[in-house]
Amino acid sequence: MEHDKQCHLFEGKSLQIKPIGKADRDEVQQFFHQHWGSPEMVLSTGVFHCERLPGFLYRNKLGEIIGLITYVTHEKRSIEIISLDSVKEGKGIGTSLLQAVEAKAIEQQVRQIEVITTNDNLHALGFYQKRGYQLKELVVNGVEKARQLKPSFPRKSADGIPIRDELKLVKTMR
Repeated sequence: MEHDKQCHLFEGKSLQIKPIGKADRDEVQQFFHQHWGSPEMVLSTGVFHCERLPGFLYRNKLGEIIGLITYVTHEKRSIEIISLDSVKEGKGIGTSLLQAVEAKAIEQQVRQIEVITTNDNLHALGFYQKRGYQLKELVVNGVEKARQLKPSFPRKSADGIPIRDELKLVKTMR
């Protein structure tokens, strides 16, 4: 019943959000392979296997995943967003997924949501700040640590910006 309530809470015109379930894991893994080359996400906070993490899916009416968010909870004090993907930008998919995690934080009485992005990801920086997230920490050369674990991490963005640093943004939940 709670699962159905969650689905209907975020239903859109032809799109739907639902928590990632056991039956979704293979499809989630395939999504990460298709969009990231691997479901493994390497950050200064650790190595995460996104296909195993809790999160939410955003599906179109054909049932295809067109958005996905994953997160981890740190000792009930914070939720860290590990990945956020939207196949169709500008349609409210990313915002809806973020709101689903924020609702989960409130439900679990978690006071803070954190997200890390790289210095070149200007789109993500704007996206999160528009939704109430504030810059909290700069991890100078944080990406170098990630490159040691995942050498395929690019050195420059498509725009030619050197990818070096991590930026942590936070939002305090009330």
